[in-house]
Amino acid sequence: MKFRNLKMVTYVVYGRGSFNQLDEILAPQRKGNQPMIFLVDHFFENKPLVSRIPLRGNDKIIFADTGHEPKTTEVDGLALQLRKEFGLVSGIIGIGGGSAMDLAKAVSLMMTNPGSSADYQGWDLVKLPGVFKAGIPTLSGTGAEVSRTTVLTGPTRKLGMNSDFTPFDQIVLDPELITNAPVNQRFYTGMDCYIHCVESLTGTFLNEFSKSYGEKALTLCQEVFLGDGAWTSLHDDKLMMASYAGGMSIAYSQVGVAHAVSYGLGYLLGTRHGVGNCIVFDKLEDYYPKAVEEFKRMVEKNKIEIPQHITRDLTNDQFETMMNVALGMKPLWENALGPDWERVMTREKLRALYKRL
Repeated sequence: MKFRNLKMVTYVVYGRGSFNQLDEILAPQRKGNQPMIFLVDHFFENKPLVSRIPLRGNDKIIFADTGHEPKTTEVDGLALQLRKEFGLVSGIIGIGGGSAMDLAKAVSLMMTNPGSSADYQGWDLVKLPGVFKAGIPTLSGTGAEVSRTTVLTGPTRKLGMNSDFTPFDQIVLDPELITNAPVNQRFYTGMDCYIHCVESLTGTFLNEFSKSYGEKALTLCQEVFLGDGAWTSLHDDKLMMASYAGGMSIAYSQVGVAHAVSYGLGYLLGTRHGVGNCIVFDKLEDYYPKAVEEFKRMVEKNKIEIPQHITRDLTNDQFETMMNVALGMKPLWENALGPDWERVMTREKLRALYKRL
């Protein structure tokens, strides 16, 4: 048996106020006059956080439009812009939620790899390391800070650049940065973590490495979203570590049905990843009965409304497009349903599931 040699994030700093060490952390990575490029969620434009970014020399802040998830065209355009403006850069720093961090990872890789980012949507297609990259989450749940993928919507599919060159070289986990996250967004990204754990812990790829991280992350999610009392700083601390552990859980296993189906929604309708996972998971009682029941209690307790009937007016061709995207996520289906998954998840069954959403 051949075991995976897992590439992990190289350096991690955790703690309230750790963002204040960013200048010190980046200093050894600077190369002459080559700038650091900060890709920052546009939510923070004209907000205090921006003034805390330690700009040096010709460093540049670029506000990323996270109203949609990253597209291959956007990644390619940014990489081209930076190469034209600076030639070489010292690094790419992603500050924000999963979209901002995925964008940073992808741009880093496309600073050194030829062609389009669409060429690298898949598993282990990236051949060259990118420039130095760091991730600083301001939302917790996606696990993007530790994952070996950067999820992109391309011309024909929504799929990550999954490779050993994708993980960040440095992450800064500062719970203070997620304190003022909008309640709905906090829930949706938190549920992304919860669903990561459920799919990892019930999957056929499960092993003790994944199980140890997944069980802890699941417990933290339960404490955060089902616990008594008002939201406190401790909830932020727990959610940030749940995101990290949940991302680590799937790093050595895989996700499952909710994520595969959600990719179809994201590609066709532009549904945000966390919201899409919730829309799908809400209807997966046949696959994850106990977890879906618990999820519904979390939704009720946190007074969240999950969108309904979003596929009601779609055409046959649109359903076919979503199914093609979803069924292309073969490792996810195999983890969820086993090696004979294609016999279990027929196109007819998948179409019926999409029609319920």
